[in-house]
Amino acid sequence: MTSLPEGGDDGGSAEEPRTLVCARCGISAQGSQPTWTCSVENGVRRYFCDGCARENLRAIEGRLDSAWW
Repeated sequence: MTSLPEGGDDGGSAEEPRTLVCARCGISAQGSQPTWTCSVENGVRRYFCDGCARENLRAIEGRLDSAWW
C-alpha cells in the first residue's frame, strides 16, 4: 500500500471554489456556474458566461457535428 506524502491527506474536505473567467468578455464568477458554457479548444478549457454564449450560439453550434443538432 502506498501513502500520500506528509500533509497530503486533507481528510476529504471539499474542493476550494474556483473563480471562473469568461474567455470572451473577462467577467468573473465565483464557484460553479451551471449556465456558463465550457469549451475545450486545443486541449485548454475555456469558459463563456451566459451572455457571451447566447450572443455567439450560432458560432458555437456551427462547430458541432450535424449529429448533435
